[in-house]
Formats: sequence, C-alpha cells, structure tokens
Amino acid sequence: MPKLLTDAQVIQFREEGYVAPIRVMSAEAAAAVRERLEAYERSTGGPLRGNLRHKSHLLFRFVSDLVHQERIVDAIEDLYGPDLLCWNTNFFIKEAANPAFVSWHQDSTYWGLSTPDVVTAWIALSRSDEASGAMSVIPGTHRMDQIPHRDTFDDRNLLTRGQEVAVDVDPSKAVRLDLEPGEMSLHHVRIVHGSPPNASADRRIGLAIRYVPTSVRQLHGEDSATLVRGTDTYRSFEHEPVPSSDMQPDMVALHAAIAERNAKILYRGTGIGSYDDAKAKGAFR
Repeated sequence: MPKLLTDAQVIQFREEGYVAPIRVMSAEAAAAVRERLEAYERSTGGPLRGNLRHKSHLLFRFVSDLVHQERIVDAIEDLYGPDLLCWNTNFFIKEAANPAFVSWHQDSTYWGLSTPDVVTAWIALSRSDEASGAMSVIPGTHRMDQIPHRDTFDDRNLLTRGQEVAVDVDPSKAVRLDLEPGEMSLHHVRIVHGSPPNASADRRIGLAIRYVPTSVRQLHGEDSATLVRGTDTYRSFEHEPVPSSDMQPDMVALHAAIAERNAKILYRGTGIGSYDDAKAKGAFR
C-alpha cells in the first residue's frame, strides 16, 4: 500500500510520467520557506544566482529540511522504494514580468546517470499558474528513449546549457501543472517539459528536488548525493553531509568544489571544463 500517493496516482506516474498537484505543506509553511530564501537575498543585495541555485540543500538548512521532509520522501518511496538519495536540488526562480523561460527538454539529457529511474519533486513556494509561467509536460513522452537535444546557451533560458529538444513538440498535447504554494508536482526524468516566461506581478519560485534510488550510478565521473531514506549498499555516490545552518563555511567550500566537479559532467563535449568557464558562456544563471 502506498504511503502518500493513491494507487491511481502511482499508475498515472507510470503511464503518463507525472502527478500533480500534491499538497506537502501548508501555504503558511511555504511562505515561511520563501521568507527564509528572500531574507538571504535581501542580505546579499539581490536574487539568488549562479551556482547558488544548484545543490542548494548543501548551503541552506531550510532547503535540506525540505529534501528530507517526510511527506515528500513518502511520495518518492511510493514510486521507487525505500532506499533513496537526493541527487540534486535546483531553484527555478522567474522574476516578475521577466523574459526568463525553460525550453522543451528532457532532464536526463546531460545528467550522466545510469538509468532513467529519477523523479523530480517540484515544490511551489509561490503560485505557479498560466500567468506566472507554470511548467507544462507532454504526457507519455517519458516512455521514449533519450531525444536528441541542441544547446542554445540562450541568456533567457534557465537551463544550464539552454538545451532544447531537437524535434518538434506539439503544444496542443501539453498539460500545464498549476500549483499553489505548498503543493508539488512529480515528473519523470524523461518526460518532455518546459515553461514560458513569468508575466505576473509576483516572482515564481520553485524548488526542484531530484531523487534517485540508491541503485543509480553516475557514468561520467565522481559524484555525490544525500541519503534521505533507507540504506545505500551500492555506495556509487559520495554521501553528502547535512548542513546545520545556512551558508556555514565548510559547506560553502564543499559546495564550491562539487560545483566545479559537476560542471565537467554537465558540460562535457562543449569545451567548458570549470564553473568559471560556464559563467563566461552564460550558464549557471
């Protein structure tokens, strides 16, 4: 029997590649998390940018708490069993009335993972709807193999390489995943998805948490992940420590080293070999 999802939702994920919406916290709790993020942004004089948006659970205790949040992890266990790692976290923040977008893509394209047994829990910290540029998915495309992609390095694209599928996508088949603060969607690593710019008067803030069963491996170098439930008998990933506070110096240093290492995986084949190279190319926005 599933812990959080219904049997119908588990079947929907298997057949269509997504489930939404799922309430995982109250609107008030989501607002409190948003305030923690925006308090840090105020203290640094601007929006969270660059590699701070990636592997953020190593930098911020409030993100790490979400990664381990029982209801979220229960839903992942319903899909992939009790032994689970958080492989990555990514903030997708679209400022109000801003041209930033996410092109049609598959998450699996450049991640270098051994199998497509990867699910993203996308947590809404603000309203995500048509006006604010909510994510849309093309149901059933997760059953396809890896689709060829082209890199654009478009300054407006929130993806690391500005990657987009190199085939036509029929937008009439898309399903928009509207979420209220405190709700999440789940989507499969191979489902084709994307989102348009935010035309609303408020920021659209989402946190994507990437979970994998412990059997998944990285094929293109050393990698790390955080054990969130069960045991890891495979030990394919270096286990990451859990921060005890926000931006603690040893975790900031670890995060920087991991960002450099992961850049070699994410940007393989482009001539980008470091975080500084990626920034110069317009990546890690």
